[in-house]
Amino acid sequence: MTRIPVKYALLLSLSAIFCGLKPATQDDRQNADWPVYGGNNAGNRYSALAQINKGNVASLKPAWTYDTGENNKPGERGMDIQCQPIVIDGVMYGTTPRLKVFAIEAATGKELWKFDPFEGKRPRFHPMRGVVYWSEGKDKRILFTAGPSLFAINAETGKLVEGFGKNGEVDFHDGLGDKETYGYDLYQFNIRNTTPGVIYKNLLITGSSVSEGGDALPGHIRAFDVRTGKVAWVFRTIPLPGEYGYETWSKDSYKKLGGANCWAGMVIDEKRGMVFMGTGSPSVDFYGAARKGSNLFANCVIALNAATGKRVWHFQTVHHDLWDRDIPCPPNLISVKRDGKMVDAVAQATKDGYIFLLNRDTGKPLFPVQEVPVPKSKPLPGDDPWPTQPVPTKPAPFANQTLTETDITNRTPGAHAYVLDRYLNSNKGPKNQPPDTLGGLLYGIGGGAEWGGTAADPSGVVYVNGNNMLWWLKMRDGKLGKEGQVLSKGQVLFNTNCAACHATDTKTVSAASQAYPVLKDIGKRMNREQIGTLLETGRGRMPSFQHISKEDRAAIVDFLLRTENKPAANDIHAQTADVNTKSNADFPYIPPYVNNGNVQFRDQDNYPAIKPPWGTLNAIDMNTGEYLWKVTLGEYPELARQGIPPTGTENHGGPLVTAGGLLFIAATYDEKLRAFDIKTGKVVWEYQLPAGGFATPITYMVGGKQYIAIAAGGTRYGLKPGGNYIAFALP
Repeated sequence: MTRIPVKYALLLSLSAIFCGLKPATQDDRQNADWPVYGGNNAGNRYSALAQINKGNVASLKPAWTYDTGENNKPGERGMDIQCQPIVIDGVMYGTTPRLKVFAIEAATGKELWKFDPFEGKRPRFHPMRGVVYWSEGKDKRILFTAGPSLFAINAETGKLVEGFGKNGEVDFHDGLGDKETYGYDLYQFNIRNTTPGVIYKNLLITGSSVSEGGDALPGHIRAFDVRTGKVAWVFRTIPLPGEYGYETWSKDSYKKLGGANCWAGMVIDEKRGMVFMGTGSPSVDFYGAARKGSNLFANCVIALNAATGKRVWHFQTVHHDLWDRDIPCPPNLISVKRDGKMVDAVAQATKDGYIFLLNRDTGKPLFPVQEVPVPKSKPLPGDDPWPTQPVPTKPAPFANQTLTETDITNRTPGAHAYVLDRYLNSNKGPKNQPPDTLGGLLYGIGGGAEWGGTAADPSGVVYVNGNNMLWWLKMRDGKLGKEGQVLSKGQVLFNTNCAACHATDTKTVSAASQAYPVLKDIGKRMNREQIGTLLETGRGRMPSFQHISKEDRAAIVDFLLRTENKPAANDIHAQTADVNTKSNADFPYIPPYVNNGNVQFRDQDNYPAIKPPWGTLNAIDMNTGEYLWKVTLGEYPELARQGIPPTGTENHGGPLVTAGGLLFIAATYDEKLRAFDIKTGKVVWEYQLPAGGFATPITYMVGGKQYIAIAAGGTRYGLKPGGNYIAFALP
């Protein structure tokens, strides 16, 4: 038996108490699971395992590799793997780039079974960050979503559980609402889930991912019965008439707008019987004339009764969001010292670099929160920005907040001149300026914090990786083109479904600056059939558009390839009437203004437009709100070869913290997995992955050996694809 030092045994017991679990027995220490997304119900990405520690991490080596068999075709762009797998009783469960679910031996990587949710169907692709495990006696199930379906499969065989829904499958639209209430058929529009839900007793509680455009479904929180698949309760994040919060929207907003969804995941306090989550912005991003008010329960940290779905409390982090500042990751459940006493708390990181610390029972801030006035500037016609936004006094932001001329890159004289020209011809300066047609430079659209989440240890220290990326937001008329001409059906459909992410020209921004591809001259890269297939299946962050008709998808392709017939009359209603064939005239909502795509602002060589650091890793003592350390995370190898100090890079994926005094994280452009000393922030080990690790690592123990494992799926930032899971252990 592997002996564990007394100091680590004490940490094991403390961690068990911290996570709401009973302390491990001596026999249990030979095996330790990673049972849920986030590691434990508190979502802390923390492990009491300490076999791998600061004294021996330099000897860490690959123990096994599991090849999913995907992302390996020559010339294939591939799908990324954002999955944080789980480990139960020595078996690892995860997902492949093409959304198959697998079970492998966690000690060897040997495949036990694989399940394809799209067998015999047209596939739909989207990010999937994990799966959920539930058991009762011999009944052991894996639950997950793929496309618009919720599945239950036998954890031992990989076969569908026939008694769940219809032959193991439930329509993931169930519980959102009916046509009589909303005036349109909700089942005809896109829904999926990118982050697994949580288990409370025999309930699967889950959020969803929906469109961010005019066809967005409401993001209601739902609980499904694990045994049957039936909806047990629904919490409406966009209230109906008569419900609490309805008055914070325009009249009948719920009939035309969606979003306010929890796409980033949630956590459970079983002792209190409460589930905690953060929600995203309402549709449509960047324009809110159809939803005047503060818009509860969008952009909120919410505590619900896990058994009934009743609201216990909420705290809104952005009022009337006009900047796509979704809450991007699950909260952490931690305990902090206040006035000599321990207080249970909820710590929530945000896209714009804040951490809100809230009392777990009441939702009251544990550090003061100020309502800061929004800059006085002219909004888009019809919109009414909320006059203030909440800002915590502690801790200080971990990401940039405002832009000045001194922040502009000086990497080269040419890069400085390129960025300065855009800076001088854009809105900039104070935070929270409403979007406009001139175009503005701002932080926070893509984090700050992102979906990888934060980690926390039993002492109340929160670890968060952050991005300092500048974005350029420019609005344009969504119904009329240049000189007031009427838009074609294809362009109206593009504006409704695609414009939130994709630009169609490079006159105002370089293609290299786009977080999503610019679609100008897409016909030179893809033919009609390839574009049509992509619209049907989705890829990477792009969802499937099977929910719109084949004819509508063809109209979008015609618009992109410039082969459509131009409108003959100046009657916009004639051009848009058949866009709403599955609903009333209010849905899909066609906003008067749409944005110019999802545009990062970079220099002409595709480096960030500001001075470093571009990515950071931070350790914050939430007992005091003070930083213990802040370091750069990642580097550009070619800049390092030029003698430029580490700049940090944009990063997607989260941290893992262990009782061995280590923090493991990949997430960066340079495709490395690193271990940091949690006391100093110093890198003590690193490994060059075969493809980028844009996922969160896990740790577990099988047969007395501790493993660190991560998905290496690549593809993000235009890097090479990969299809492997890699586990590391000591020799």
